[in-house]
Amino acid sequence: MSSTVELTKDNFDEIVSGSGFVLIDFWAEWCGPCRQFAPVFERAAGRHDDLVFAKVDTEAQPELAAAFEIRSIPTLMIVRDSIAVFAQPGALPEAALEDVIKQARELDMDEVRASVAQAQSRADGEPAGE
Repeated sequence: MSSTVELTKDNFDEIVSGSGFVLIDFWAEWCGPCRQFAPVFERAAGRHDDLVFAKVDTEAQPELAAAFEIRSIPTLMIVRDSIAVFAQPGALPEAALEDVIKQARELDMDEVRASVAQAQSRADGEPAGE
């Protein structure tokens, strides 16, 4: 059985908001680099069974790809506490993927939430206090 979850527009919110830490692989069947990255992603899923590893087939789920402004595939996105904390196109080698997971695990989410709130208040037109 696969240790990854297939995300669709129907289950996306439930899985991503219901999980504290989700790695999402945006991919397509015709994409060579996606096929190269798939076993790397699967092996990482096997090593990190406390995290949710999910895949979005951009051909089958164009709305999700559009919602996240996915321009090239594969793209790896990491969502913690419903906040995208990492997004990078390209097939990562195994060591780089492990490093990204380690960095994402070490994030101080209170700090991340504070910077998101600050960015949102700036976008709403309030002056930014440094």
